[in-house]
Amino acid sequence: MAQRIVVLGRQGAGKGTQCARLVESHGIVHVSTGDMLRAAVAAGTELGKQADAIMKAGDLVPDDVMIGIVRERLAEDDIMTNGVLLDGFPRTTAQADALEAILADQGNELNAALNIDVPLDEVTARMVARGREDDTPEGIARRLELYEEQTAPLLEWFAERNKLMIVDGMGTEDEIFARVEGALGLA
Repeated sequence: MAQRIVVLGRQGAGKGTQCARLVESHGIVHVSTGDMLRAAVAAGTELGKQADAIMKAGDLVPDDVMIGIVRERLAEDDIMTNGVLLDGFPRTTAQADALEAILADQGNELNAALNIDVPLDEVTARMVARGREDDTPEGIARRLELYEEQTAPLLEWFAERNKLMIVDGMGTEDEIFARVEGALGLA
């Protein structure tokens, strides 16, 4: 059965890396809202222009915009068939409520919310090292602050629904992947 998994963790925790490995090993579709937004910015779409200004300020794109983008993507055939790894969505409990409703409308439900746990000092160092244009010291600090404020309550939201799985995100990619597969019952 196709799995629907939310992947959580601070920026720089290795979500993209672990998602890529899950795609390769299990064929689940990886949907990174960050990648979707960066693609819209690069394409110069109207949404991309709005998102670019918001992201350059270090703020998060509003719920209604993100929910619309995700609703459209989750209805596509590849996800209906192979499942999805949602990376970067939901970021708020309002988005989580919307996700629950979107999946219910499809006759599906969320299988798990996987939190890749990496300490603040380590994710900061990783983001500085990767050198993306939006990874300025101010931008990094602001995104991590927003994560703690807005996304941390999601952990409680998923825990209340018995969907939260926490995986230690320190170690080699292989060690972390073994923990991820074990937590998701895919090993």
